[in-house]
Order: sequence, then C-alpha cells, then structure tokens
Amino acid sequence: MDTRPDTPDVAVVGAGPAGLMAAEVMAGRGLAVAVYDQMPTPARKLLLAGRGGLNLTHSEPLDRFLPRYGGQAALFARLLDGFSPTALRDWAAGLGIETFVGTSGRVFPVQMKASTLVRAWLRRLEGLGVTLHARHRWTGWDAGGALTFVRGDGEAVTVAPRATLLALGGASWPRTGSDGRWTGLLAARGVEIAPLRPSNVGFEVPWSDHLRERFAGQPVKSVALSFAGRRLKGEFVITATGIEGGAVYALSAPLRDAIEQEGWATLTIDLLPDLPEAELRHRLRRRGSESLATFLKKSLSLTGPRAALLREFAPQADLGDPAALARQIKGLSMVLTGVRPIDRAISTAGGIRLSEVDDSLMLTRLPGTFVAGEMLDWEAPTGGYLLQGCFAMGVAAGRGISGWLG
Repeated sequence: MDTRPDTPDVAVVGAGPAGLMAAEVMAGRGLAVAVYDQMPTPARKLLLAGRGGLNLTHSEPLDRFLPRYGGQAALFARLLDGFSPTALRDWAAGLGIETFVGTSGRVFPVQMKASTLVRAWLRRLEGLGVTLHARHRWTGWDAGGALTFVRGDGEAVTVAPRATLLALGGASWPRTGSDGRWTGLLAARGVEIAPLRPSNVGFEVPWSDHLRERFAGQPVKSVALSFAGRRLKGEFVITATGIEGGAVYALSAPLRDAIEQEGWATLTIDLLPDLPEAELRHRLRRRGSESLATFLKKSLSLTGPRAALLREFAPQADLGDPAALARQIKGLSMVLTGVRPIDRAISTAGGIRLSEVDDSLMLTRLPGTFVAGEMLDWEAPTGGYLLQGCFAMGVAAGRGISGWLG
C-alpha cells in the first residue's frame, strides 16, 4: 500500500465542474489541493457535453432563472448570489474564453468548444499548485478515517487530508466516470440518499413501424409542448424508441414523475403554435377537393415529421372534419409509455438529501467531508442551468472548506 507522503490540505474526489471549481477557489486561498479522478483525463462529462458547443449558463434575469431549479430555488438563490451567471462569464473571460448570448438566451463560448476552456482551466489550476491524480478510483475510508483509492495499476493508495470534497456526479453517462457507485459508500456511513433517477431524459413512444422507419432521427421543429400546466415552444427529435431533445428535457421531471406513478403520461403537442385555432379552422374549411396531405403542405406548411405525427395520433374520423382537425393540430395527444434508462440520461435527480448538509455543503454526519454537484438531490433542465448550478456549488464548497479550515 502506498500512503502519500505529500498529503494535501484538501482532497477533491471528482474532476468535473464542481470539483475543479472548488479546487480553484481553495488553491487561490493558499490551500494545498489534490484532485483525484478515476478516469484517465479530467472533465470527461464536461467535454462530452460540449461536443456541439458548450452551453455554460443562461442570460435570463434571476427572477426567471431561479424557478428552473423547482423546489430547490431557495438554495440556488443563495448559491447564485455567491457565483452568478455574470460571474461565470467573467470567470471564463479570465481564462481567455469569450462568450456570447445565442438567440435562445443561452450562453456559449465564442469558439463553441469545451476542450479549449478545459485546457485553459487546467493550466490555471496547475499554476495555482493543484495536483491532479488520474486513474484513482475512490473506494471509501480506512479504519483510521483516511481516504482509500485504487490506482489504474491496481495499487492501493491512502490519503489523509485535513478536509475532503466529494464531487463524483450522478449516474448518467457512466462511461465518463459518473457511475453512482459512491451511493453505497455514503449510505454505509448513515448518509441519507434519495434514489438516483434519470433527468433531462428521453421517453418511449410505441411508434407504428411506418413512422419509426421513415422519421427516426429527424427533428420536429417549431412546435409547442404542454404538460402539467406548463407550455413551451421548441423542438425535439424522433428516435427509434420515442422522443428526446431540448423541449422534452425541459418537461422531463414532471413527465418522469407521472410515468413512475401511473405507468404512462400524455404529452400535448401544438403543431402550429403561432396560428390561432380559429384561423386554422377557417383555412381548413377552404380545402376543397385537394388531398389532405397536399392541402396541409400548401396551405399550412405542415409536412414531414409534423404531418406524420398528426397522422400517427389523430383519430381517422377527425381528419375530415375541419373543426376536429384544427383541435388535433393545436392539441395532439402523444402517450409516453416509459422513461429511457438512467445511463441514457443527460443528468440525474436524487442523491444526497439536502438535509444531510449544512450551509457550507459539509455532511453533518461526517465533519470535514463536503459534497457538491450532481451528488446532491436537485435537478434542473438543460439550457445552462445544470452547469451554472454545478459551478456555483463548487464555489460554495470551496469557500466552505476554506472557512472550515480557518
């Protein structure tokens, strides 16, 4: 067994956004910080999330931003007061990463690359004296309370820091290191943990063979989705098993809860959200002898996946009745019969219950052990809210540990 002689002040377990941000805060305050991660390289999930452009945060005002955190809005009001969306953009600028606000209000790096930001960030951390230990899988504590790890070569390692931050993520995208195996280690210490559940996830729909074969992989654009009293405009993607995409993820928490309770959920789709139903009825009455497909294409620009969805779910009798057809176009019912597995989700809900931590994010049952990021029981939609929450938690934990160590 290799017991590290250069024991750090703080061991950070997990090299994701929350862990690395906490490491930066603590190293900037003069603490010796070591980061341990089971993957060969750090920030694997952040890099994967940024393949198509890294959505760092959102530009909307806080009175609209905070409700995105649902029942944990009060917690995030405090966290974002300590590290706001503006502060996150300023932090990125300090790394040489300029950002811009997209048409949706989302904030991205100008270069649209996560790798450039991660490289600049790791250089800063190295300059602050933070050491990174890759291929170190955390296995718990020894009899004396020291952290135990297994290296990639199978060697056991023991580290006894003055304080520990656990930032191990949830259980989505396990190939990036977020495998949820930490739940058993903490539960054995008496820490109460809510079951991990998929969040920002796709759903299963029993498609007809025709729709699946013709339209799987295609986006459905310019629609509005409604569920549980909430309506939003956006787009989603038809998959071989159901639906996924931004507009679906924004409603995934209540949809998931409904399916877990009832076994199914009905999502309502407005195929033409910018056209009032009365105007739609008026146009449909002028159809004449044209086929329905031709008329929908010429008069309403309703083609491709949107027209296919109408054919899939509208009762046949409603297709020939202008009033009934208008109602279907403005409120098409799609029954969802299942939630995609957690390892196919973007993030997870559940985790360490917030009653287990104090205001500095320290576990009250394990003094000196702090937690941050997706390990805690909260969730938020995509659109910058998830990353903003993880960064803000990292800052709060870094400050909390610094204060606890005096």
